[in-house]
Amino acid sequence: MSLAGRKALVTGSTSGIGLGIAKALADAGCSVMLNGFGERSQIEALQQELQRKSGRESFYDPADLSTSEGCKGLVVRSLAALGGLDIVVNNAGIQHVAPVEEFPTEQWDRILAINLSAAFHVIAAAVPAMRSIGWGRIVNVASVHGLVASVNKSAYVAAKHGLVGLTKGVALELAQEPITCNAICPGFVLTPLIERQIEAKQQQLGMPQEAARRELLKEKQPSMRFTQVEEIGALVVFLCSDAAANLTGASLPIDGGWTAQ
Repeated sequence: MSLAGRKALVTGSTSGIGLGIAKALADAGCSVMLNGFGERSQIEALQQELQRKSGRESFYDPADLSTSEGCKGLVVRSLAALGGLDIVVNNAGIQHVAPVEEFPTEQWDRILAINLSAAFHVIAAAVPAMRSIGWGRIVNVASVHGLVASVNKSAYVAAKHGLVGLTKGVALELAQEPITCNAICPGFVLTPLIERQIEAKQQQLGMPQEAARRELLKEKQPSMRFTQVEEIGALVVFLCSDAAANLTGASLPIDGGWTAQ
């Protein structure tokens, strides 16, 4: 699964799933452009780690993905820094939870902008560069909520369903070219965000941490274990490899059976 010499942009990659994907791509030999939030010293340490893994320089861009200009600028600067762009992983996302009648309009607009429109703008800006080299891989991180719904997450579910649709549309447009577009749909992944949900459940129900973890998993994920970010990174590497050259337009759950129910 070597991707030696490939150049990758991963949005929302300074923590959680995005960082796991960036590390997996670096392990496979990619130079990587990081994007996201964090302390400068922490991000510099991540860059150095990726450089040790890949043997190639890594970069960081703090672009604001809530605007089309921010997305397009990120692609332009990635092309300049990396010297090209072979792989794009649209991972950046935010969440807000509320009943639909109470859902703040500004939160709806921001979630749709970052979780869906940003992927469109990044893809539209990156495809010409991929066409110019005759190769490309686009991976959209959609979530199980691109396939099924949960209560009080109307904006997130709408955006992720839209991302699955965008994936299919782009895949069909590029089907006769050596550029693929796929989505991955993680269920519960053990990230800092999920750790906070476990802590909240622990406090709410007054139970030990391990019991709170099992309680959270029991609601949705039949495997009764969290997906690891390394597993998601490995799936992205596969989708970017030559072994997946004819795999396009797919939305692949990695959810411990959540969507099989």
